[in-house]
Amino acid sequence: MTAAPVVKPPAAPAGTARRLPASIRLTSLHLRTRRVPACVIALAACGAVLHAALHWHWTFNSGPYAQQVPMIIEAGAAAVIAVTAHSPFGEQERAAGQWLPYLRLFSAAGLTGIAIAFLQLGAAGESLNAGVLVLARNVIGFTGLGLVCTLVTGGLLAWIVPLGYMMFCQYALLELWRAPWAWPVRPPADRGAWIAASLVFGAGLVLFTVRGPRTRLSDDS
Repeated sequence: MTAAPVVKPPAAPAGTARRLPASIRLTSLHLRTRRVPACVIALAACGAVLHAALHWHWTFNSGPYAQQVPMIIEAGAAAVIAVTAHSPFGEQERAAGQWLPYLRLFSAAGLTGIAIAFLQLGAAGESLNAGVLVLARNVIGFTGLGLVCTLVTGGLLAWIVPLGYMMFCQYALLELWRAPWAWPVRPPADRGAWIAASLVFGAGLVLFTVRGPRTRLSDDS
């Protein structure tokens, strides 16, 4: 009488023994479905365009006209950030419980910081009219408008409000408007402009974090 051979379970595939924590995998999937890596590349391109515009003098060195081209690039960077709110798969992270608001907050705030950093690098060593403080103020203000727009139009069309307001501010720039809500045309030390831009960004970030962008899945439900 012989003993039955012992059947060993198949070996686990390489790489499965050490899996990443669920929170890291969820964050990675969230960023990839929102095309955040492509957004970072686009923001770097915005910084490169700003550097080229300042280096080769595509804009005036001083006066109200000097803010036109930088304002276009700043609004473009904000529009890129707002578009990342769109996911072709909807917000399936809802199944992960309370993680989704934190993922929205992390991606929106992080991309805003990256946009400011890339644009400041693009302006380094060049003569940027009104300085980097106006640059940062414009980016956060335009981004706040884009985040608010996602609640109404969804991510794919969230570029409409930032770029539309930028076009309006081009007119306000030439007319020398001084209203605080026209923050892109105000000087760096304008406290009212800073308050207006910060309030828009704060409201947009809070609403985007809590409610999220409008999606087709939520519209059909």
